[in-house]
Amino acid sequence: MKAVALLSSGIDSPVAIYLMLRKGLEITPLNFRQSPKKESKVMELYEILRRYGKLNEPIFVDAYEEQGPVFSKLAELGKVKWTCLFCKWTMVRKACEMGHQIGAKAIVTGDSLGQVASQTLDNLAIISSASDLPILRPLIGMDKEETVRIAKEIGTFDVSIKPEEPCPFVPKYSIVRGSPGEFLRIKEGLVREGVLR
Repeated sequence: MKAVALLSSGIDSPVAIYLMLRKGLEITPLNFRQSPKKESKVMELYEILRRYGKLNEPIFVDAYEEQGPVFSKLAELGKVKWTCLFCKWTMVRKACEMGHQIGAKAIVTGDSLGQVASQTLDNLAIISSASDLPILRPLIGMDKEETVRIAKEIGTFDVSIKPEEPCPFVPKYSIVRGSPGEFLRIKEGLVREGVLR
């Protein structure tokens, strides 16, 4: 069975991919490119992960092109706190689009419940609305120590912790428990402005 997996240069998503490869899924990684350094780390992680199962070549999407206009418009509308939520929503939506193109049956993410602002139950529900494919979250009940232990065992940890630039889009404060109604209103505004399809 095929799946599209969000792959970043961090610790969590490579572990999520490893766990799903171990279950026999054929995975196509999708990365939102922010810098050459992060892209290089993603390729290193890919080379390690492909030892563990059927892992296709990663697909790279330019974050500045795909998401930049959305984040700029959020700031313009005074809704900058919603940036992280829309970031993950647009990633999942793109993964879903790719999934339909390649015949994938699921999306895989490295979400762990309540770990950061985009991973509270309220926000995960909003993010899930971006996909009509099932979203598999193999790390959902793990704490960071468990994820780090697996990352060390499979050889991805040392790559993931290499220095890199911080995300250029992260706002000072993020919405922790987003309201679905307000999310929809903001989303409709972004569609009207032409920055979101």
